[in-house]
Amino acid sequence: MPTIDAPAPSAAIDLEVMREHATQVVTTLKLLGNADRLLLLCQLAQQERTVGDLEQLTGVTQPTLSQQLGILRREGVVSTRRDGKFIWYQLNDPRILQLIQTMYRLYCPV
Repeated sequence: MPTIDAPAPSAAIDLEVMREHATQVVTTLKLLGNADRLLLLCQLAQQERTVGDLEQLTGVTQPTLSQQLGILRREGVVSTRRDGKFIWYQLNDPRILQLIQTMYRLYCPV
């Protein structure tokens, strides 16, 4: 079974810093722990999308789509830009992109 490389004793991570990081990871995992949000993030990991694109590609319909995009926006995971009457969503957090890419490799092999 693989193990995590522990830091050398002299480079041990301060417990408070470790606890803060653990809290951040738990928050991220809770965010990814919703199937609709995960589907949205998988699409946004590929490229910037409009709400209409996301609805068509994921099957997540209104008002759930707006609710989940609002959560992702509020958490700072996605950002938006307006182009005429369209609002474009893009993945804003490189850590989330790496997680999505890793999960895709593990769970969605071709």
